[in-house]
Amino acid sequence: MRSTLTDIAREAGVSSATVDRVLNNRNGVKERTREVVIETARRLGYLAGSSLPFPSATNQIRLDFVLPAGTNTFIANLLTHLERQAEHHSELDVHIHSIEGFNPDTLARTLNDLHGKTLGVGVIALDHPTVREAMRNLAASGVSIVTLVSDILHVPRIGYIGIDNRAAGRLAGYLLGRFLARGVKRKIALFAGSLSYRGHEEREMGFRHIIGEDFSDLEIVELREIRDDRERAYTEALALLKRHPDLAGIYNIGAGNQGIGQALQETGRARQIIFVGHELTDHNKAFLLDGTVDAVIDQNPRVEAREALSMLSRTIQGLPGDYHSPRLQVIFRENIPES
Repeated sequence: MRSTLTDIAREAGVSSATVDRVLNNRNGVKERTREVVIETARRLGYLAGSSLPFPSATNQIRLDFVLPAGTNTFIANLLTHLERQAEHHSELDVHIHSIEGFNPDTLARTLNDLHGKTLGVGVIALDHPTVREAMRNLAASGVSIVTLVSDILHVPRIGYIGIDNRAAGRLAGYLLGRFLARGVKRKIALFAGSLSYRGHEEREMGFRHIIGEDFSDLEIVELREIRDDRERAYTEALALLKRHPDLAGIYNIGAGNQGIGQALQETGRARQIIFVGHELTDHNKAFLLDGTVDAVIDQNPRVEAREALSMLSRTIQGLPGDYHSPRLQVIFRENIPES
């Protein structure tokens, strides 16, 4: 089946109207946006030919990405998109390092080991003193750094590739609050991968703020850190459901929805508890369809991979950049997009 303008718009992270303007060679579109749309259209087979090349380089540009290992399906999808999109850029030599994601010393050592080997680094980083120092030392040696998915402040990175996590937390709180009846006291609970990730901390902050501002009838009874691990999420969710038989809602800030959903199904409470999570993975699609998950807040890993590769390579080559941030999208059972 041939791709549509809507498919191109979703993959490129722009509106269908922008795609239409680009493909019909109309004015009013930034050059960088035009390149992204044409490259996406070619990759999806809408236009004949290969993807647009970056400006030629005499030698390959080595880029390294440091991502957390584990059962986080979103991270696995991001890794896959980085690898696939790098294949379209012969001037890039991309290396991906999957490490234990919740150990700051392991992350700092990995970054330190990249001295003298790479020109650019993308990292999903814990906000920890040893990690910040490793990033400062790497940047001081001339390496360009971007933070992915979760930002770190006060380090010399060239940019952040990801969503506004505080806004994502507020959006989750709004959804949960609107799903649950106003004027009735209800209990809700939070799960997080690790609050050592600034992104998870910001989502929690945004969630708590909007619950306090607009949905004061909802009481947050617990927050459990599950290290984005499905087995740990399953165990913690079972214990939570046992402690709170009257629980009305769950917001999972990070990964681990598969474990939480399994616990809800096994206890017969999947249709009783409102469950809001993140990322449109295959497991979350299945949970949306059977009613275990009520809403998913999605960020587009394809867009994040594309923008990370572009920001690093263009900076290294001294080319102007035009960052296209991923958009927050709420997915319900009725609007699951095509893969």
